[in-house]
Formats: sequence, structure tokens, C-alpha cells
Amino acid sequence: MARPETDSPTLGGGARLTPRTDLGTVVLHWAVVIAMVITVLTGFRLTWDGLGATFSRRFDALLLNGDVWTLHFYAALALFALTTSYLVYMRRAALFSRNALGRLKLLRVAAPMRLKWQATNIALHWVFYGLSLAMMVTGVLLYLGHGGIMVTLHMIFAVATLVYALLHIIGHFLQGGLAQWLRIFLPQRLRAAPGVKAYALPVALVAGVATALGIAGFDVSTRPTLHMARASEAPRVDGTLDDTAWQTAPMVRVHTQQGANLAGGNGESDVEVRALRVGDEVYFAFRWQDPSRSIKRLPLVKTAQGWKMLNDRADVADETQFYEDKFAVLFGTKPDFGGGVTSMGKTPLKGLPGALNERGLHYTTDGSILDMWQWKASRGGMLGRVDDMHIGPPYPAAAGRYSAGYLQDPGTAFYRYNYKGEPPGGYRGPVTLLRLPKDYAAFAPKMGKIDLNPGASDDEGSQWWMSDEETIPYSPEADAKIPVGAVIPSTLITGTYSGDRADLTGAARWKDGWWSLEVKRKAKTGSKYDIDFTPGTTLYIWVSVFDHNQTRHTRHVRPIRFVIPADTAG
Repeated sequence: MARPETDSPTLGGGARLTPRTDLGTVVLHWAVVIAMVITVLTGFRLTWDGLGATFSRRFDALLLNGDVWTLHFYAALALFALTTSYLVYMRRAALFSRNALGRLKLLRVAAPMRLKWQATNIALHWVFYGLSLAMMVTGVLLYLGHGGIMVTLHMIFAVATLVYALLHIIGHFLQGGLAQWLRIFLPQRLRAAPGVKAYALPVALVAGVATALGIAGFDVSTRPTLHMARASEAPRVDGTLDDTAWQTAPMVRVHTQQGANLAGGNGESDVEVRALRVGDEVYFAFRWQDPSRSIKRLPLVKTAQGWKMLNDRADVADETQFYEDKFAVLFGTKPDFGGGVTSMGKTPLKGLPGALNERGLHYTTDGSILDMWQWKASRGGMLGRVDDMHIGPPYPAAAGRYSAGYLQDPGTAFYRYNYKGEPPGGYRGPVTLLRLPKDYAAFAPKMGKIDLNPGASDDEGSQWWMSDEETIPYSPEADAKIPVGAVIPSTLITGTYSGDRADLTGAARWKDGWWSLEVKRKAKTGSKYDIDFTPGTTLYIWVSVFDHNQTRHTRHVRPIRFVIPADTAG
């Protein structure tokens, strides 16, 4: 960003002083450098999390941990503002001639090497302007929900910016040696000259702040807004959404991105959200794109060596192949980026474990509780249950998988797993089963057509769980009656839902590449882990789609503004 001047000041006797740069350029240069470094370090941490990431993982020790999403967006906003400031400053300080394209002709004619390197640096500056514009455009599109190729392009431009920074440093050294480097640390007053306007730097900084406030204001004012409607008759909770109440209720559609699988591997899914209040109960309808009906979760296959679990990364809680479809919705009282509850890195909490998959943890830092609902297709989702969960302050480490502030509400669920858990590195060989079908020949048809291709769609009505009544405890004798090649579910349905965890009921149905889900709950549950839907208040919603994967859901950083009108009371 250092902009060389054509001439260096001299002493009265003609001795040359150390070259200096005007104060405004120094201030804006280092402000841009700081914002750019933060943007790059947080951006590479975000790409570090991607499946198959290689480049950014080489720099893990240098990358920032914690709530990098929020930091990344604020740094990007600062770059927008500083770009405005720089343009205004160049205009008011009459400095546009520094980077005049006409100087590039020095590269084609006989000239001192110092001048050729000066022209080279001007060319590099224009490359930087182009990269900055490209990063801004792709970054805005990503922020608005456009993933796919934009993720790749944004990453390419970020890497190219790093290459530019290296060439920028080398180029200035070759132009004037150490003195050329030092000039950006040696500010001087802007010299009076024709066209230079007063207060160039203060006016430029004010313009930058105004730009930042304008962008933030436009972002807030254009966020999608959902209004809860009031109905006199409750809709049938059957997953069809064909009730009159749903047909007339306001609807918001949000574009989510960067999830695993999904159509064409683009990781994107549109989600529709509706909300109703009937008496003291609230109803939500969610509809989202998913190319396949995935019910089978970690199928168990009998081999000559024993029962094996089909999986790719189940041992580190990052399964992306043999898993059920899921859907999550998060309710909060503040419009943070992405909920403001994701801290990334291998160990984002000092003195506490990281996640098994090293992708980061969910927790709040202000003591608040965010209400999370999670529908899990084969773990009760097709049996009328939605898991009531929450995200709060980090809890102390305990035995087993650590998940910081992400936890189920107090109570019990009716699902458990039909295998003995194994640590990272496990599930590669035979697993230890807990129960077997009482009559495998009678149970097998319930699973429908068994297609073990991870992306295959499971039959309507297929059952990829076993109840107590359908099973018996594992024994070698019962196992011997089941043929090699047999497939059974890994989920057991036993017991009941109870406590706060049982607050939600629902129904889901998949048709023509879309899931539809209805959820029912009391408007006020009395639980400190739930957010009440109080008339006259405003909340914020984030939704996530899981296409047969465990943790790599889609996301949208801009929240849905959820308005509960006062007239929904009673």
C-alpha cells in the first residue's frame, strides 16, 4: 500500500534525506494491513474447516481460534470502509498521479532500473485493486448466501492476495532498498500543492465510517423478516403443510450454503419457514431442499469376520456418508452472525478439550441460552419427536465426547445406539452389538429396498430403527441364525421422552426432493433452557440442513428476524 513519491526531499545543501511518506498514506496503509491480516487469518480458518482442506491446514498454528465468523465479517466491513477512505483521501490530497497507468511505459523504454521497479510496483498496485474488488464482490455474495463456486473463487483471490503482499514487499525493496521500506514508517505532513484540499485525512476517515454505518444499516434493514400469524384452528401435524392455516401464513425463504452433500455437491439448500400461534401453543412449518430421503444411520452389516458399521468418520463424530437426514433451528434474542455461538479451532477453550472432529465448539460467552430444536430422521424424527436442545455457557469437561455449551435439555430421549462406542480410530473392524432382531426374516422387509450407496434415497415408510419388542439381547447363538450379508439398523428405540427434552412434537415427510416438517410446542414452557414466544417481542432464527451427514450442515450468517405481533396473545 505504500505509495512512492517521485522525488525525495533534500536538505538545503542538496544532501538527500531518508524518503518519507505523507501521514494519510501511512495511517490508511497500516489500517488496511491490519484489517487484511485479520480477514486472511480468519478466512483461512474458515476454509481450514472444509472437507479436503489442505492449503489452509498447513498454517494451523498461525490461524486464529474462537468466534472467527464475527471477526471475519467485521474485518471485511473495515476493509470496505478503508477502501472508501483511501479513495476519498487520494482525491482530496491530489495523489492519484502516484499510480497513473501512464507510468507503466517505463517498462518498455530505456530507463534506470529504479524507475522500472517503480513502474512494476504501480502495476502490482493495480493488481491489488483488482483482487480487492474481486474479494469484495465474492465476499458479499457469500454473505448473502451464494456458495458453490463463490467459495472457491473467494479462496483463490485470498491466496492471490498473499502472493501480491510478498511481491509488494520485494518490489519496493528492489526499487529503493531499505530506505524505500522505511518510508512507510516515517510519516510527514501532506505538502501543500495545487489541488490539495484541507483536512484530507479527517474527511477521508469520516467517509469511511459513514460507509461502514451505511452498509451495516442496509444489511439490518434488508434481513428477511418472518411474522408469526394467529390461527383459530390448529393445523394437523402430519408433515404435509396442506392445511389452510399454513397456506395463508406468512412465509420466509432463506438460502443456506456450505453444507456437505446436497444436489450436485454444491452444499446449498433453500429453506422455507412459517409460524402460527393457536391458543397457548405455537406451530412451525419448515420446508427444505434435499435430493434424497436418507433414513439409514450407520448401517450394521454382517461379514464373515463379524458385524461392521458402515462409516467414514464416525469415530470422530464427523460422518458424511452413512447418516440420517437432520434439520436444526436455533432461536436467539440477538442478531449475531450465524448465532454467534461457533468458536473454531482444535482447542478454542483454554484448559478444556476440543471437539473430537477438531472443527470447533458451540457455546455462548455472555451467560445467555439459545434454544435449539433438532429433528433427526431415524432417531425419533419419523416417530413424532424433535429433540429439544440448547446452546449455553461451556460446561466442565467430563468423560466422553465434549461439546462445550451444546447440550440436550434436561430429561431423556427414547433412542440409543446398538453398538459399543469406540474412540477415535475405531469402527474400522467388527463392532460389539447390543441387540439383534428377534426374527431377522420378519424384520428385514421393514427397511424397504436396501441400497447402501450413501446418496441413495430410502423408501417411503422404511424403518431404520428397532424397538425393544423387535429385538433380543445379543448372543452368539442368535447371531449364528442371521446370514452373512444381512443389514440391520444401528438405532434402538427404547423407553420414553421425558423432562424438558420432551417439549417438542413433530412430523416430517419427504417428497420430490423436499422435506416438510411441522413442529408443535407450548408458547411458554417454563424451562430456563427454552426461549418463550411472547407476543410483542422480536427474536432471531437460524436454520441448518444436514444431508445424510453428522455435523456439516448448511448455514446462513444473516439471521431471520422473527416478529411476534402483540395481537397473537390469548
